[in-house]
Amino acid sequence: MPVKNYTFHKEAPRNMSVNYQLFLPHDYESKKDNKYPLILFLHGIKKRGEDISVLDGYGLTWIAESKQDFPFIVVTPQCPSDSNWTLEYHSIKALVDEIITNYRVDSDRVYVTGFSMGGNGTWDFASRSPEFFSAVVPISGWFDSDKTMLLKDVPIWAFHCVDDDVVPVSGTEDMVKALTSIGGNVKFTYYAGLKHDHRVMHETFNTTELYTWLLNHKRKI
Repeated sequence: MPVKNYTFHKEAPRNMSVNYQLFLPHDYESKKDNKYPLILFLHGIKKRGEDISVLDGYGLTWIAESKQDFPFIVVTPQCPSDSNWTLEYHSIKALVDEIITNYRVDSDRVYVTGFSMGGNGTWDFASRSPEFFSAVVPISGWFDSDKTMLLKDVPIWAFHCVDDDVVPVSGTEDMVKALTSIGGNVKFTYYAGLKHDHRVMHETFNTTELYTWLLNHKRKI
């Protein structure tokens, strides 16, 4: 099904407004009894703003559109131009809750991934809601390793390029080392030659094994 653009509004506990794109699997309308896993995708800093069209043909949404059998619902919010994902956590969590309420989502299989600023947001969202996200995939991101214990039980597959010239690979390496030291559920893939380029996303989101790995993880009740 084609990706559609929406705006989500909510006034409680505070006024929230989020522009977002929504991808539904191509068989969503024909298989009325199916529930679908959901991936929240967080974009990088250059896609911030109020023009949702800048997300057209970008990131995970682009990959999902190009595959007839992509089995996930994908929600791609847009971060306001003067903000970042860590500041938008409550708005985005409310948006995801709204999607789960209004669409046929398998609420035991809700995942979050993101690139660059979105990678940082992925780590952050998982640390705030470790019981909500079934597995997380930070790409070319960074986080505060002092908060590692919050992520100990979250299945994580982190990706980064060793020659990243914008977000040093240490942003991922430090988190992987800290999680490994406390017995965290973490795996990692390091690329070479891609720097901080969208090709890192394309390599990651074209990895068939990634989706098998995601679907193998359900929320623990």
